[in-house]
Amino acid sequence: MRFSLVKFLSNKYKCEKWLTRKLSGSPEKNSMEDPLAGIRILDMTRILAGPFCTMILGDLGAEVIKVENPVGGDETRNWGPPFINNESAYFISINRNKKSIAIDMKQPQGRDLIKELAIKSDVLVENFVPGKLSSFGLDYSSLKQIAPHLIYCSITGYGSTGPYATRPGYDVIAASMSGLLSITGPENGEPCKVGVAMTDLATGLYAHGAIMAALFQRMKTGKGQKIDCNLLSTQVSLLVNIGSNYLNAGYKASRWGTAHESIVPYQAFKTKDGYITVGAGSDKQFKILCEILNIQHFLTDTKFQTNKDRVKNRKILIPELNNIFSKQSTQYWIIKLEGCDIPFGPVNEMEQVFVDPQIIHNKMVIDMVHSVAGNIKMTGPAVKYSDSNNQGRLPPPSLAEHTDVILSSILSYSKDKIQSLRDSKVIS
Repeated sequence: MRFSLVKFLSNKYKCEKWLTRKLSGSPEKNSMEDPLAGIRILDMTRILAGPFCTMILGDLGAEVIKVENPVGGDETRNWGPPFINNESAYFISINRNKKSIAIDMKQPQGRDLIKELAIKSDVLVENFVPGKLSSFGLDYSSLKQIAPHLIYCSITGYGSTGPYATRPGYDVIAASMSGLLSITGPENGEPCKVGVAMTDLATGLYAHGAIMAALFQRMKTGKGQKIDCNLLSTQVSLLVNIGSNYLNAGYKASRWGTAHESIVPYQAFKTKDGYITVGAGSDKQFKILCEILNIQHFLTDTKFQTNKDRVKNRKILIPELNNIFSKQSTQYWIIKLEGCDIPFGPVNEMEQVFVDPQIIHNKMVIDMVHSVAGNIKMTGPAVKYSDSNNQGRLPPPSLAEHTDVILSSILSYSKDKIQSLRDSKVIS
């Protein structure tokens, strides 16, 4: 049945009216230019995938309430070195634009607090082992009864159900089980993990997109729903061509280092003082590369005329190219390749990354002032909008930094009630 436009607009109006009503504890409005202004996220996540997801939503203007354990808080607060005035650089990297409240969920009053905050929120994100929040009455089925509008996103290691559901999930384990480690690393070498936790980060991105879609659907229906994201499914979905090659052709992938299984040349080459990565993804680009390297005779060699030929004969071609690139510096090759139609770039180390002119131009580093660490720098949002903000507003919080503000402004608690909760160690 075709969806009624009148019904859509009616529900959209009702939902928008609910979101923007002028009640005590309504979500703060940052700016009309913030895409998620007026949306409140109850963030019950820690480590990486969940906090990365909620930071992205915070960058877009959502009000993010980070619920932490009073004893130590998010585990990444203790991950280091390095520390900046005893604040973990790891924690700082993924927790801007959030307000921290520390609640003891083991106490009934603590669970009641979270329920009250859930009623006042649009989205709840959690990454507990399946079943843990059910024992506290904080699972989706329980909260749906008191907050039917709530979008409830669970991030797990393997899924909310199934044979591995109750196993703790970490990035490197999911990357191992999904096959990513088996195709990462030097040819004929040991399996390698990626330098950052890409499975965690990709899961956070999936969760952020799913939440955005669910918010849009709620505009049409007025109802919330449960979202399930997990590390294992995320990484399997990211096998893309590698998975397709196996599923459709029985082709088993192997490790190629920086090289590409299906495109040659497409890898890092050692130079006199470093490495440069070059990708000739088409026969036209290979012709340009041969002209730049002054090896035009390769173009008439039947072993290299098409990509299929080059893949078949990579063990002949690649050593020849390595020999050529190794005779000059990385900067020499950057100048030589500039302006051609071939993708290329140096293999930068960190000190080179953050002085790269394009990265500076893209404003990928932001400065903030932390309440404890002082002046800090963070990698900024990757996406830019023409008519909206996507930016750092609040520095990463210290543990329980905003407890009083959250309870007084959102739940209208008095100073005496807040102090009573603190005396009972429900909050810290």
